Amino acid sequence: MSKQDKVIIFDTTLRDGEQAPGASMNQREKMEVALALERMGVDIIEAGFPVISKGDFESVQMIARKIKTSSVAGLARSIKKDIEAAGEALKSAKHPRIHVFLATSKIHLEYKLKKTPDEIVQMAVDSVTQARKLCADVEFSPEDASRSEKDFLYRVLEAVIKAGARTVNIPDTVGYAMPEQYGKLIVDIRNNVPNIHKAIISVHCHNDLGLAVANSLAAVKNGARQVECTINGIGERAGNASMEEIVMALRTRQDFFGCSTGIKTTEISRTSRLVSKFTGFAVAPNKAIVGANAFRHESGIHQDGVLKEPTTYEIMRPEDVGFSGIGLVLGKHSGRHALKARLKQLGIELNDAELVKAFERFKDLCDKKKEVFDEDLIAIVEDQTQKEVKDIWILESLAVKSGTHIKPEVEVKLKSGGKSHVRKATGDGPIDACYVAIDEITGLKGKLLNYGIQSVTQGKDAQGEVRVRVNFNGQKAMGIGMSTDVIEASVKAYLNAVNKTCAALKSKTRLSEKAIDFGLQP
Repeated sequence: MSKQDKVIIFDTTLRDGEQAPGASMNQREKMEVALALERMGVDIIEAGFPVISKGDFESVQMIARKIKTSSVAGLARSIKKDIEAAGEALKSAKHPRIHVFLATSKIHLEYKLKKTPDEIVQMAVDSVTQARKLCADVEFSPEDASRSEKDFLYRVLEAVIKAGARTVNIPDTVGYAMPEQYGKLIVDIRNNVPNIHKAIISVHCHNDLGLAVANSLAAVKNGARQVECTINGIGERAGNASMEEIVMALRTRQDFFGCSTGIKTTEISRTSRLVSKFTGFAVAPNKAIVGANAFRHESGIHQDGVLKEPTTYEIMRPEDVGFSGIGLVLGKHSGRHALKARLKQLGIELNDAELVKAFERFKDLCDKKKEVFDEDLIAIVEDQTQKEVKDIWILESLAVKSGTHIKPEVEVKLKSGGKSHVRKATGDGPIDACYVAIDEITGLKGKLLNYGIQSVTQGKDAQGEVRVRVNFNGQKAMGIGMSTDVIEASVKAYLNAVNKTCAALKSKTRLSEKAIDFGLQP
């Protein structure tokens, strides 16, 4: 594949994606996502914004040390301390990149930066020059480029390329552009920036009008060769361009675009699920490429056509993005070797200790379900591996008394440090009563911020996956729990949040919170 026909994928899930309210990930989760992105073949992983907090700096530093094939980028404003922090965090990276940004639109110059055009050009040049002293690979983003005056934009781009920027990114920061207009902007930049051939044109589109993917693809069609995107399209406000949609559009319509990516598309579904789990953001069933209904057909006409020839109604194969076409895979009579073999087929390899735990959970699930699907197996493993702390509180038993005209009563039994603790409680409903009992046992007072439930697989005995976000006296934590019993899943999710909070309080650290106004970034 030549440089001319390859589109570089710059993934910013760990930076811009994490800016979505409530989407914060801890360091272990960020590392897991970074490894998944590297496994996918992502060219550049934007790992964070090092200057904003100690936690972000350490996350970027940790990812820079671990990732070997992908480039690792750190974001910086056009401020000396930002660039120094990014350079320091990326010291151990095999392929480091410093990504510097500075607003160029008239509205930002007048109201946010209060700078003249000449001052902005000088700041941009100075920041790139400083970054180049720390890192050979520097990217520059003129924030709000799609609303900037074109002549001024051309001037800034020419200056930063001359100063050493290898990539110039053209952000549609507020999702304002239309595809035809945005595509023409890329053409105009190519025709009016004299030294543009010395840099790669990148695009970074937001989804405020639902056009992030369309704008990104329009830019590629007109010469952009790097796309900045996120898994599942997560990000601040309405989100970013979805990586899976960009990649599969370029792959499916190579006849139209004449270019492709280096992404291993069979890893898409797995990575999408991982990001969904860690952020607590469920993927909508009708989401393109990775939604539960993306490859399902209910219409009789569609079903008949697909059975005769899949391409009648499917422009992509489910297995191309990592969805398995197998339904029932294992049952209660299956052995450990069969489970290991099936997990390997799904791209999941466990060591002996992990396999023992997964097999125990698999057998427990077999006793509750008649059919065990691939999605169940993936859920078992991911729920097992996502716990980054040892459980301090473990659910031993749960008894619930509830009905139409009965005030809910529960008895919750938890175990900690070898001792059992039992509490009875009432509440507005059985789940609320369970949470009251847990608070009384643990001594933590939780305020439920978000509660969501979805079915992991099909059938009336499907597993329910509950996600909660809880505030324990200012300490916020996200918890996940799964069970064929909704109340049990809800309790497991709440306990997961409790255990994370206990671990954080014990080490006197706080879960990641935002430190600056992210609305001012590309």
